[in-house]
Amino acid sequence: MKSGPLLNSGLSAVVSRMGHLDSLVIADAGLPIPRETERIDLALTRGIPSFIETLKTVLEELRVEKMMVAEEIRSRNPAQLRQIEELARSYGESNGIKVELIFVSHEELKARCSKSAAVVRTGECTPYSNVILFSGVVF
Repeated sequence: MKSGPLLNSGLSAVVSRMGHLDSLVIADAGLPIPRETERIDLALTRGIPSFIETLKTVLEELRVEKMMVAEEIRSRNPAQLRQIEELARSYGESNGIKVELIFVSHEELKARCSKSAAVVRTGECTPYSNVILFSGVVF
């Protein structure tokens, strides 16, 4: 049995296949997911699992060098943005890197989902709780 924190077999498989600059989306319950993109649906009910819980768990398994969020999160969900910024900072410090946080329009973020390895749907029901993680390298 796996000893790491990530138990979902589908998500674990996607993470294991990722290479440098491949991307993975952690999404709220409402983000439209392109039909051609793999969907890993973790949503059980409103808020379960949360966006932040899911992001924290994925960051324990995936080396990340960049995170992309929608510009709209600044005004529509600043509390969530503060948590993302704190996770990016602490993750970077613990891995000896600086994680770049990139802001794009929500429309651009949605368009980029089709280029990602998968979209992980959470039970999060707060606006703009979506992030695209870009894989780094461990060396």
